[in-house]
Amino acid sequence: MQHPFFPKLEHAFTIGIELTGARWMKPTSVGMTRAAVYAASGTIDGPLLRGKVIPMSGGDFPLVRADGVIDFDARYLIEAEDGTVIYLQNRGYRWAKTPEVAEKMSRNEPVGDDEYYMRVSPKFDVPDGPHAWMNKHMFIGVAEKIPGANRIHYFVVR
Repeated sequence: MQHPFFPKLEHAFTIGIELTGARWMKPTSVGMTRAAVYAASGTIDGPLLRGKVIPMSGGDFPLVRADGVIDFDARYLIEAEDGTVIYLQNRGYRWAKTPEVAEKMSRNEPVGDDEYYMRVSPKFDVPDGPHAWMNKHMFIGVAEKIPGANRIHYFVVR
């Protein structure tokens, strides 16, 4: 039996984001590896939002933990079709299900979406107007790792 407070999810939009090459810091002061990967460009398509990623408006600064988990902290700007500029912050995790998949991913090679876990918890900062609803809802993102890019499917929690 499903819990009575089980959340309802609605697909809001998908962001396909092209990334620049990573710059690595090995090891950092906390003894782990950190990277800087910038948002080169991208598109937003979905039933609740359409637009683009504003090129080079930010990026991801992931921390590669000792257990192989990549801890994301991405921040960049997107622009809705109507010109509204929206700040997006993603926190999340990516990890490979086997060492072989981890090696493929480190070489930026394609892998199946069932071979890794990649989820994000986004937060949006949106001005008053038609997209202000994004300031009032929680979202989850299920991400696909594509060589040189990510595709993140965002679901609003209703």
